Amino acid sequence: MPAPRTREQPRVPGERRPLLPRGVQGPRRWRRAAGAAVLLVEMLERAAFFGITANLVLYLNSTNFNWAGEQASRAALVFLGASYLLAPVGGWLADVYLGRYRAVALSLLLYLAASGLLPATAFPDGRSSFCGEMPASPLGPACPSPDCPRASPSPYCAPVLYAGLLLIALAASSVRSNLTSFGADQVMDLGRDATRRFFNWFYWSINLGAVLSLLVVAFIQQNISFLLGYSIPVGCVGLAFFIFLFATPVFITKPPMGSQVSSMLKLALQNCCPQLWQRHLARDHQGARLLPDQRSPQPGASPQEDIANFQVLVKILPVMVTLVPYWMVYFQMQSTYVLQGLHLHIPNIFPANPSNISMALRAQGSSYTIPEAWLLLANVVVVLILVPLKDRLIDPLLLRCKLLPSALQKMALGMFFGFTSVIVAGVLEMERLHYIHHNQTVSQEIGEVLYNAAPLSIWWQIPQYLLIGISEIFASIPGLEFAYSEAPRSMQGAIMGIFFCLSGVGSLLGSSLVALLSLPGGWLHCPEDFGNINNCRMDLYFFLLAGIQAVTALLFVWIAGRYERVSQGPASHSCFSRDRG
Repeated sequence: MPAPRTREQPRVPGERRPLLPRGVQGPRRWRRAAGAAVLLVEMLERAAFFGITANLVLYLNSTNFNWAGEQASRAALVFLGASYLLAPVGGWLADVYLGRYRAVALSLLLYLAASGLLPATAFPDGRSSFCGEMPASPLGPACPSPDCPRASPSPYCAPVLYAGLLLIALAASSVRSNLTSFGADQVMDLGRDATRRFFNWFYWSINLGAVLSLLVVAFIQQNISFLLGYSIPVGCVGLAFFIFLFATPVFITKPPMGSQVSSMLKLALQNCCPQLWQRHLARDHQGARLLPDQRSPQPGASPQEDIANFQVLVKILPVMVTLVPYWMVYFQMQSTYVLQGLHLHIPNIFPANPSNISMALRAQGSSYTIPEAWLLLANVVVVLILVPLKDRLIDPLLLRCKLLPSALQKMALGMFFGFTSVIVAGVLEMERLHYIHHNQTVSQEIGEVLYNAAPLSIWWQIPQYLLIGISEIFASIPGLEFAYSEAPRSMQGAIMGIFFCLSGVGSLLGSSLVALLSLPGGWLHCPEDFGNINNCRMDLYFFLLAGIQAVTALLFVWIAGRYERVSQGPASHSCFSRDRG
């Protein structure tokens, strides 16, 4: 999350400010209204995003598409990874071409169009229009032995769904990159305290949107209808787009000011590939010597500042790269944790209307069941509770006792909690498989798919969700703090984009690992289960993730210690060009 600006910047050419009544209360009231509009847009966008991701595995695993469990988990991980990996694209487009206002508006419009694909494919006519008819399962001779390999069929409608999900990911990442700093622009004139409070409320808006989506949308998707359940996120994005346009008269908008990405790429080329750099100089003898491009009328950093910024980037990158395995663990709660929960006993709640029994989730009798995605609320609620508790009570107490850990030390602690979360998930999976192998199963129908679940209650998943929520407090939030406190002010946006990009890399690596282990002979290769995972060894997958996290956590501790020693040395005080925010 972008760091608040602590001092007012001079008005730049092309900046548009609303015509507000003069006086003490007039401008302040409208600045707050602009900030509130941004918060509302963010809440609605996050509600839509979590509404799409919460039951995506279940949607693809349903009879609408009949995707295998590992195929659905892989698609969810690819979507989540892309929504972070593409974050620098939206930020770069806003910096160079569009400006933040137009970038957010166009991203919301793309979001609205792409998200409409999910409800369109939730009913038969729409599905056949976009995807064609579902191919019939081929008939063949029975497998002579339980160990003979079987190829998993190509998932139905995969090109259309992947294209739609990637467009949603592009739009969501662009909103994430630009809306936060755009909101800070609206309240920057009210002072440092107002900017700090805006970021606090911004973080809460994200979690409030998640709570509303998980409580309402996830229940509707799992128990009533995917058509209605995926229509609600489309409505949320449409309402967010309308509010953003409606509030345009009170927004402060700034023109694109250019980006230092090209300068950083030139410096990287010059340092890593000097021969290639010499060829580039020969082709553009005059312009290539200028860093940044001095032919541009826009103001920019000097060549000395570019070199200093590049050196800072080289120091920060190893710290952020060693967080990638943590993100591999973190995104399990929206993929393999969900798949594991579908194979645990989900208790019943509100009695269903007998006339709607065909739409109800019928695990036992005619009752609705608790949506598996509701367990994500354990993560969200622990964040909502611990963030203000940590900010107002724990951190001040540790500061008075001079025991407050640095951001890097908090990140190491977050890795430890992520490690314990995936260990707990692995132990639970071992216990679940113990029941399965002794033929102790409970048949439950979820989204018109029959699962052979273990009699273990789904509530046993709560500890792993709580632990991953605690890890987020200590790894994700201090990671943002580290990125912005250590970055030069002129590169805060670029480094924030890299931070989100690397978190997306973690999700995609998790997806690649699932794909690798789903090959014949792998721990997750169980096509004979037809969507179930009872013949897979997901427990070994969890323990493998824990081992990767443990090794990289030790590497992170070494890199972080070295970084802190260098930063505390005398050389760190002579970096004249690092205007830290």
